[in-house]
Amino acid sequence: MATRNILLMIADDLGRDQISCYGCNSIETPNLDRLAASGTRFDMAFTSTASCSGSRTVIQTGLHTHQNGSYGLVKEGNGFQTMCNVETAPEIFNDIGYKTGILGKVHVAPDEKYPWQVKEDSESRNVARIADHAEAFFEVAIDEETPFYLTIGFVDPHRQIGTRGGFGNVKGNHDPRIKDRIFKPKEVEIPQYLTDLPEVRQELAEYYRSIHRMDQGVGMILAALDRCGLADETLVLFLSDNGPPFINSKTTLYDAGVRLPFLMRVPGATAGILNPNLISYIDILPTFIDWAGQISRPTKTGSAHLRQGRSILPILNYTQQLPDWCSVFGSHTFHEITNYWPTRYMRTSRFKYHRNVCWRLDFPFAMDLYASLSFEGIRNSPNPTIGQRKLRDYIFRPPEELYDLDSDPAEVRNLASEEEYELVLKDMRAQLEAWQLDTNDLWLWRDGTSVVRYMQHGYGREGLRIPDRFDFDVERPGNCEGRWVVL
Repeated sequence: MATRNILLMIADDLGRDQISCYGCNSIETPNLDRLAASGTRFDMAFTSTASCSGSRTVIQTGLHTHQNGSYGLVKEGNGFQTMCNVETAPEIFNDIGYKTGILGKVHVAPDEKYPWQVKEDSESRNVARIADHAEAFFEVAIDEETPFYLTIGFVDPHRQIGTRGGFGNVKGNHDPRIKDRIFKPKEVEIPQYLTDLPEVRQELAEYYRSIHRMDQGVGMILAALDRCGLADETLVLFLSDNGPPFINSKTTLYDAGVRLPFLMRVPGATAGILNPNLISYIDILPTFIDWAGQISRPTKTGSAHLRQGRSILPILNYTQQLPDWCSVFGSHTFHEITNYWPTRYMRTSRFKYHRNVCWRLDFPFAMDLYASLSFEGIRNSPNPTIGQRKLRDYIFRPPEELYDLDSDPAEVRNLASEEEYELVLKDMRAQLEAWQLDTNDLWLWRDGTSVVRYMQHGYGREGLRIPDRFDFDVERPGNCEGRWVVL
């Protein structure tokens, strides 16, 4: 079999609404546009969780965060990391003889579970220098006559840590080869999940500038791949880990946080395809394994049998939706360790169902969003709203949310209590709970406790009865009457 390389490029906090090939008219991303034109642009691609580390572990393990153990961010006192029995992409590709590497942002842990042969962990936004290092990696792989799996983690367009409205647009992050562009607040487009305020426009202008830089990095890396003569034998995937670093997007499972850009170029595939099928980030690792010709490879650990993802290579060229690719699921539990708010979702082409496990808690703020200038503008406005959503509805959410995305793409009108949608609600609730059981999700709750946990403590064997309700009822705490959980 001919050499089959893999190049994965991950943007940090990049939304669909800020890329020209996904319809943004106020910023040009010509290099991403060219990648889309030369491959497949997926219109319905979903990460499992809208948090940096969690999303990256889903990509590298093919498992949801509640399966792989990376429930939230690594480092900085958070401490979440991939469990020791979970097999990761660098382990797999090392084992089958690939040269593995990662350049730029890594943001997964622990090191022993991610044994990339070349690891250059960097917070640099100098995309030209990163492209230089990528080209050096390509050249070594050629000299060693070895196929490669290289991940490039852009820091852009993440907020700059230590600032309130900065996105890394400082002199130290520039290179003579990078063309800077300063955007004016009046030039930006306000996405539907944000409010048109001066502070929001100011931050979006800086955000655009960071995206403009990152797009050039994509072009430089792909040019290096061409110079090395590797384009015709390399699968290229560009995506974002989660939605934009603004309130009502990042850390939420609303579409603004989880429906993301996903551009894939596969040698020999049809160019310029717009694919409408619903794909999940759990499908990425199976796709890479398939491309490497290792789809039937046995696993050394017990994690592979838990993977529900599938290779998307067989559907790459489809322009119509297929019946087997019509729904995805997602899982969010933490962002920072102080941001506990477990929620799960199911998405079809039309409807979105959210199960908010600990809905009695206030929805928490990631610190970079809480400290942002845009949120300060929102909270101090006369009638605080976030896009079409009232601020109070963002903070206080019900146990279930159901949205018709055809008529309500902003996910504002909750249909969960409307009789007309009762059958849709029950069906999606049942499918989500079946998925939770299949993935051994500890946050499938009844009576305020974990179904998986109480199955280990005498349920169905020693007379333990669990009331069939989401939450513990302090007004009617008894478990001797009514309906009980049936598994």
